[in-house]
Amino acid sequence: MRIHKEGKGSILIGVCTFIMVNILSYELISPRFWLLQLAIFIVTLILIALVISFFRIPSRVLIQDDNLVLAPCDGKVVVIEEVEADEYFKDKRIQVSIFMSVLNVHVNRNPIEGEVLYSMYHKGKHLVAWHPKSSTANERHTVVYKHKSGREVLAKQIAGALANRIVNYLTIGKIAKQSEEMGFIKFGSRVDLLLPLDAKIKVKLGDIAQSGITTIAEWESC
Repeated sequence: MRIHKEGKGSILIGVCTFIMVNILSYELISPRFWLLQLAIFIVTLILIALVISFFRIPSRVLIQDDNLVLAPCDGKVVVIEEVEADEYFKDKRIQVSIFMSVLNVHVNRNPIEGEVLYSMYHKGKHLVAWHPKSSTANERHTVVYKHKSGREVLAKQIAGALANRIVNYLTIGKIAKQSEEMGFIKFGSRVDLLLPLDAKIKVKLGDIAQSGITTIAEWESC
């Protein structure tokens, strides 16, 4: 396991805060209240451990398969439905949404290999990520990939109530490699996929996905 580059600043701030709070606790609280000092130490230690854990990148054998659409993030599958696309596409698509809690790995990965046709950041609200309107009302970054078969897949990074930054590494015209990093969302969020109607969905509601490993859908070779 290693720590993601996006976490260096947050972890540094967290460690400095941990040290300062506990120094102040030692200096300002009477030794008679050692249980309070201990409680402050334990709580702040847990918080800094959670921050470090949030930016972890576990060791995994990532999959690459042209016939598969892989999970773009870790988390729970919360939406599988046919929808009218509200961005880029003008037709119906199959939407698969994965919710990431603060305990999930938050690296986002390319679900397929393909050319990046579209990359757009949208300012927005910070509704809870499972809110029905979060896909269109929240801060988000949308990317569209064109597979070599001609199929196009949209991936939308959506900030949640706690998320304070969406990072996306893709630019229009780039050839994105399947399972390589697409970006990162700090502190709780969700990723939507909009897939062609001929995609055969391989997950169900409530399934736990792992980025770069779990098959979300598959299609026939062209």
